[in-house]
Amino acid sequence: MALSPSRSQLLKIATSLVPTYGFTRETLSRSVLELPKDKAHSEPLSENAVSSLFGSRDYAKKTLIEAWLSEGITQMASAPSPSLGHVLHARLSYNEPVLHYLPEVSCSSYKSDSVAEMKNILQAFALLASPERALPPLDPRPALKHVSRIADEASYISGDDSAQLSWYTRRASLATIYSAAELHQFTSPGTAHAFLDSLLTGSSALKQSVDEVQLFSSYVLQSWKGILRSKGIL
Repeated sequence: MALSPSRSQLLKIATSLVPTYGFTRETLSRSVLELPKDKAHSEPLSENAVSSLFGSRDYAKKTLIEAWLSEGITQMASAPSPSLGHVLHARLSYNEPVLHYLPEVSCSSYKSDSVAEMKNILQAFALLASPERALPPLDPRPALKHVSRIADEASYISGDDSAQLSWYTRRASLATIYSAAELHQFTSPGTAHAFLDSLLTGSSALKQSVDEVQLFSSYVLQSWKGILRSKGIL
């Protein structure tokens, strides 16, 4: 008798389905259809099964977002070379198939199409930052953890051996650069890689990098307000 698939196995499969079905409970339910032939189910998981395995309501989506972010860290090792640039470009490329699937929370509309595109990823991070049952002030740590993990992994893969204070300043710099490049990707996908190169090759774009990170923080707060509105609190 075949063993039942593990939760982690189903989550890994689900992350590969996000480009097709988005960050949804349906994605999680369809993971069992993509198991090896001798283990694959004939029907998707029921709503009860999805809740049992991954959490109820939006918490299941949060679980999927977390798994997708973790898979992105793993995929960085598949860069064509261990150079810092190649590794960060690989992580930026990981976003590309899902850019149009990132809106997870209904927020108030914005006038600019580029701003609307940018807020999509911020909504996903806002969902990730929100608790399952309570509604405390927005916790910015998930978004900070996201770019910090990328900076740390990029440093490790590229063989960075900075010590003591240099270790922290190096990673803080990489986190700032990557977060600015990722934010740029959400507003202008076609120029994101060139923008990342400009940040990595010189300091001329440093001010723009800092400005975009400040803009990122502003829209995280706007996304949190959108969550409150969608729940009827505001």
